[in-house]
Amino acid sequence: MGSGNPALNPDLCEARLHLSRRGFLRATGACLAWSWLPAPALAASAQPNRTLSFEHLHTGEALTIAYAQDGVYLADALKRVNHILRDHYSGAVHAIDPGVLDLLHEVQRQTGSRAPYQVISGYRSPQTNEWLRAQGRGVSQRSMHLQGKAIDIRLEDLPSKALRQVALRLRRGGVGFYPQNDFVHLDVGRVRRW
Repeated sequence: MGSGNPALNPDLCEARLHLSRRGFLRATGACLAWSWLPAPALAASAQPNRTLSFEHLHTGEALTIAYAQDGVYLADALKRVNHILRDHYSGAVHAIDPGVLDLLHEVQRQTGSRAPYQVISGYRSPQTNEWLRAQGRGVSQRSMHLQGKAIDIRLEDLPSKALRQVALRLRRGGVGFYPQNDFVHLDVGRVRRW
């Protein structure tokens, strides 16, 4: 089974015998790189069945849903997650990166929390983001919320400071801590902290 990226296609490993020395080295490097990549679906955790619970603090909506089963993301479940994590100012719905859900699932697995995630912010539309920036709310012009790759949350049964520490140890994206408002920002961008 080949990868969509020709540079990381395992089929290149067989073809390397017919290449020049430089081509052989490139193909071998691509094979090695490919062998270290995680499988695309649910690679981050060995648990094939995953459930999350949300309480959106601005809309009052709640959702408990299995979003992955037998190692496969469930399209209807992802649509329901996209809806609850929509821009609560405008109502705009955007696809939430399943990596965000996997990160939340792993945080709960590591902490043992049984509480639903209290959602402060999920997706944020460009218009809402600009409005919040104009209000001086400290949001980034290139916020990961704009791409559905970030979420601001807290857990009722875990101090936000402890939630932050677990997320930092995972090293799976950005982690921001807002003690004055008692929430943690998690995203699946590059590893960073604030």
